[in-house]
Amino acid sequence: MKPQKRYKVTFLPEGKQTEAAKGLSLLEAARRAGVKIATRCGGKAGCLMCKVQVDAQEAGAVKPPGDAERRKLGSQLDEGVRLACQAEVWGDVRVIVPEDPLKAAVRRRLEEARREREDELW
Repeated sequence: MKPQKRYKVTFLPEGKQTEAAKGLSLLEAARRAGVKIATRCGGKAGCLMCKVQVDAQEAGAVKPPGDAERRKLGSQLDEGVRLACQAEVWGDVRVIVPEDPLKAAVRRRLEEARREREDELW
């Protein structure tokens, strides 16, 4: 039996990566990479908590949206928003996972402090 081709999936902003076989959901790939994507519906496109963004240039690296995703996301699909539980890996892809607001604020503050330290050294 021929081994199944594996694709590189990168989750931003963390930069964590994993390899995934064609057809694996972005949600499952995220779990394998240790990236937390919230969900309550168990991957049934019901809760809309697992929204991620796929760059338009890489749209072909995930399976086109099905009926459930089109109904739930509507025009957001035009902006590259996908449901991680429904979008399946079809190629190498970068996925932007929205940050928790508190985590994003802490990250920004740490980056500011680092820049201030660097400025003091120069």
